[in-house]
Amino acid sequence: MSHHEHGVISLGIDIGSTATKAVVFTDHILGQSMTPTGWDPKKAGLQVLNEALDAAGVQQSQVGAIIGTGYGRISLPLFTRRVTEITCHALGAHFLHNATRTVIDIGGQDCKVIALDEEGEVTDFIMNDKCAAGTGRFLQIMAAILDVSLDDLGALASTAEPVALSSMCTVFAEAEVTGLLARGVGKAGIAAGVIDTVAQRIHALSGKVPLMEGVTFTGGMARNEQICHRIAHNLGTRLHVPANPQFVGALGAALIGQDLLTSPSSRKGLRHDPSQNLC
Repeated sequence: MSHHEHGVISLGIDIGSTATKAVVFTDHILGQSMTPTGWDPKKAGLQVLNEALDAAGVQQSQVGAIIGTGYGRISLPLFTRRVTEITCHALGAHFLHNATRTVIDIGGQDCKVIALDEEGEVTDFIMNDKCAAGTGRFLQIMAAILDVSLDDLGALASTAEPVALSSMCTVFAEAEVTGLLARGVGKAGIAAGVIDTVAQRIHALSGKVPLMEGVTFTGGMARNEQICHRIAHNLGTRLHVPANPQFVGALGAALIGQDLLTSPSSRKGLRHDPSQNLC
């Protein structure tokens, strides 16, 4: 293993149900890449690996450890180690904002609330992975019924008060939204109601773990300002949103790679990312 000018190099790959992300890391992020996972998680993993290496300007032979996380982490045989996304999101969020004690992550097919200590180690967590309610998939389905893109759903919702939806179940909510549209209820109010339903789901989940101050919101859904706003409102707290919230799991995996390659005390010198938002 050769050394980069900034130190040893690790690479984290997060193969999620919707998107696959990679981060090349030394004492800071050297390069990163993201692509839709699609039907071939192995292909997606190899693609982001090569793209992130290109962005970093390093060769794979220079990488000392490649850590895999996410539901598709079994797809690639080249991983040095495979680690649960719970651990990776906790470490990544803590690195970006070391006051983080709670992580909320909304993925494509699950949502989770993670409690962690001052070192970024997981102390408790709850995950909803049996039902689409409160996930990115739920929002995609609702956006399709409303005939808007997922990105436009939040903007549409910001223009109206939420229409209350009686069901959090995706199947029943789908029928309910279709019925509301047939009765002439405005799309904006329904969109706001859909986002409120996700926020309520997260609120219900968060009641099952110790919710501490210092909440960081990760995953692609954290880029949606309305979702961020409604979750913050329901929880009665501010949310820290990293500049690139969808890369937090891959970053955490890369940090674990650093721990494998260096002494544990070296992480104290790692540089924190000041670019975050509050909502």
